[in-house]
Amino acid sequence: MIEDDAAARLTAVRAEIARAAATAGRKADDVSLIAVSKTHDAPAIRPLIAAGQRHFGENRVQEAEAKWPALRDETSDLVLHLVGQLQSNKAEAAVALFDAIHSVDRPSLIAALARAMDKAGRRPYCFVQVNIGGEPQKGGCPVADLPTLLAGARVADLPVAGLMAVPPLDVEAAPYFALLAKLARDHGLSGLSMGMSGDYRTAVTLGASHVRVGTALFGDRT
Repeated sequence: MIEDDAAARLTAVRAEIARAAATAGRKADDVSLIAVSKTHDAPAIRPLIAAGQRHFGENRVQEAEAKWPALRDETSDLVLHLVGQLQSNKAEAAVALFDAIHSVDRPSLIAALARAMDKAGRRPYCFVQVNIGGEPQKGGCPVADLPTLLAGARVADLPVAGLMAVPPLDVEAAPYFALLAKLARDHGLSGLSMGMSGDYRTAVTLGASHVRVGTALFGDRT
């Protein structure tokens, strides 16, 4: 029953992505669906893996370390994304575990990741997080600082795939997604990590390459 529910939710989200992509003249295959599995344990994750989901997102390094090595032993082609804030002292652990890091937002983290990647001989691709709404409680670099941060990331040879943002809550997300897309174009970047359970359809119509969906796939968190 749990497996059937997971498969149904996954099918529904993929169908919504396909509809939104078609509206924008895009292909559904151009959008990577990241199932955000933070706070969910392995028994809750396995049904989605069985249904064919391969990209998963976690907010915290320590939580991911506790559950993903075993899951990867069971299924070898999983792709793991760090979508939460990253402390510089966790850079080595993040580089060892994750295939993509979506929250690069300051020079000190760039330096820590560059050292960790050089040491590990492993280079997860990165998104620079932009504080698109200028909210003091959120991570991400200010819009005005983005050119300098991207320049620093390139000097450090970080593999920057694109930009990431979380719009303010309870407002229309479209203008923020459109701004992030413009910033990416201005800097020659094609990757856009934007959109969550409540607004991923809008994000897809505005060019998202990665959407980070939790509740719509796992149900409400307790």
